[in-house]
Amino acid sequence: MKMLVMLAMLLSSTQVVADIYKFVDADGRIYYTDEPQNNLYKLIIKTPPPTSNPVSSLRSDSYKDPSFYGANKKRFSDLIEQTAYKHQVDAKLVHAVIQTESAYNADAQSPKGAVGLMQLMPDTAKRFGVIDRNDPDQNVDGGIRYLKHLINLFNPKIDLALAAYNAGENAVMRNNNTIPPYPETQNYVKQVLALYRQ
Repeated sequence: MKMLVMLAMLLSSTQVVADIYKFVDADGRIYYTDEPQNNLYKLIIKTPPPTSNPVSSLRSDSYKDPSFYGANKKRFSDLIEQTAYKHQVDAKLVHAVIQTESAYNADAQSPKGAVGLMQLMPDTAKRFGVIDRNDPDQNVDGGIRYLKHLINLFNPKIDLALAAYNAGENAVMRNNNTIPPYPETQNYVKQVLALYRQ
């Protein structure tokens, strides 16, 4: 039986605002809610200011909805463009990763410990010289350097670099340099590539 891939959240007035949480189940289905049922949901959208327009519904493809990330995308666009240029990584690919990872929410935190725009884990941050993962400048710089490392490692296969960004480079290598058979990772790669190719 097919399960519905979305949770709807209706906001009844322009005064209602809520934090938005994301959860990916074992089959790779993505759910959004303003009332997480457990700590597997990660905060991706902090309550917007009262002047923001409310969102009438949330769907599994909300990463495409500019109302979720528009202001923050604009706020961090120069940082992303300049850092991507500095490290010679396609800025459009970086935007696609950030949009999928955090919806441009610099305060996003996952239950597994990933933090910030590029959802850096502690070990990855340390490996790429990031002292404060909550600092957008450091987070983006470390995340882009990690992404470049993965692109070089799996060159010319961008899909494998993205799979490694999500599941770890060792997971890709253990699966004979293919996308690991994890629904979350497979969906992640599809989402990032769809955004990248728009």
